[in-house]
Amino acid sequence: MRLSVASNFDDKLITEIKDYPVSELYGKLTSDIVGGGRSSYMIDPIGKKRVEEHVAFAAKHGIGFNYLLNAACLDNIETTRSFQKQIRKLLDWICEMGVRSTTVSNPLLLRLIKKKYPELQARVSVFACVDHLQKAMYWQDLGADVICLDSLTVNREFESLKSLRSKLSCDLQLLANNNCLQSCSIAHTHMCLLAHSSQSGHKNKGFVIDHCILECTKMKMQDPVNFIRSDWIRPEDLHYYEEIGIDNFKLVERNLPTELMVQRVKAYSERSFDGNFIELIQPYGHQKKEGESKKMSGKFWRTFSFLFHPFKVNPIKLLPLQKLSEKKGMLRSLEGPAPIVIDNKKLDGFLTRFLKNSCRNISCEECQYCHQFAEKAITINKEYQNECLDLHKTIDKNLETGGFWNYTS
Repeated sequence: MRLSVASNFDDKLITEIKDYPVSELYGKLTSDIVGGGRSSYMIDPIGKKRVEEHVAFAAKHGIGFNYLLNAACLDNIETTRSFQKQIRKLLDWICEMGVRSTTVSNPLLLRLIKKKYPELQARVSVFACVDHLQKAMYWQDLGADVICLDSLTVNREFESLKSLRSKLSCDLQLLANNNCLQSCSIAHTHMCLLAHSSQSGHKNKGFVIDHCILECTKMKMQDPVNFIRSDWIRPEDLHYYEEIGIDNFKLVERNLPTELMVQRVKAYSERSFDGNFIELIQPYGHQKKEGESKKMSGKFWRTFSFLFHPFKVNPIKLLPLQKLSEKKGMLRSLEGPAPIVIDNKKLDGFLTRFLKNSCRNISCEECQYCHQFAEKAITINKEYQNECLDLHKTIDKNLETGGFWNYTS
């Protein structure tokens, strides 16, 4: 097993996970010319000095670092002289501090790296949506060293995984603990939203109301089976993937407290977790840990100041969004009983149906397999569920009518 672990740039994370099978950490500046897969407001402000110190500290403990250049869209500036000058400067800095791998979604970036920076190992991001042999062959022929396959479409498609592994010579990686909806219809829209809200110099200056994540969380509130119809891999099921030759797994999330990331690394390293599966797969909604850092409190004030643009956005209309974010634990760790519990051990045996059967051409409503596991594994507080759905109705109205924005916007 090899784990690629999201870094929050806390050196304590390194000391806590150094004895687990962690081959690398991954992360990036809060924003740069390329952008990435998380909006800048979601991530702690990280400057170049902190990145350099963290990369060096990881190297002392035998852990590599992967710098993300994985934005799904570069806003059509990738062929301009100005962009190429800036990306070369960024890549020079990446190499100078000892980083030896980087992740991309754009083929032109991969070609540039292979031609000008042969010391860098090139990874293909999950945002490149590689889910078919011909797609994978294209990236491999460009020189990709590792391809992170599209978790939304292949994590439970074992015939496809076997074919990819047997016919490719490059390394393959799977995103293990994501919880996006399987074959999500709005994934590409969300990828572009995240890219542009993390690019330095973009005209929106990072400002975004993430309507995609709001839609996703609403669907899970409306029908909890969507927690099961997601792309996660349980720690207990990693061996099925290793048996077909895939042993490289990626763990998210870059904006979480160290204590929670350590819990995730421990669970996947030990291939077992006895608790609320939400703790392993969601980027929010976790219970406050003993000794937890102040990261989530800082996130609240950072997000509040980010959204407070009284001459652009109507502050009154943002109150339901703030309330929903607080209720779901997007801004602070939750205290008290968990409003949503997914009993991980009650998901034992879930993956066996997918070892020989595909989901691609079957209606979920006809199959009902995931519904059966949702019924026995998920407990949700009904009052909490209804309160969230009421807030979603108000937020949806403002999203659909432009109600968040002042008339002068």
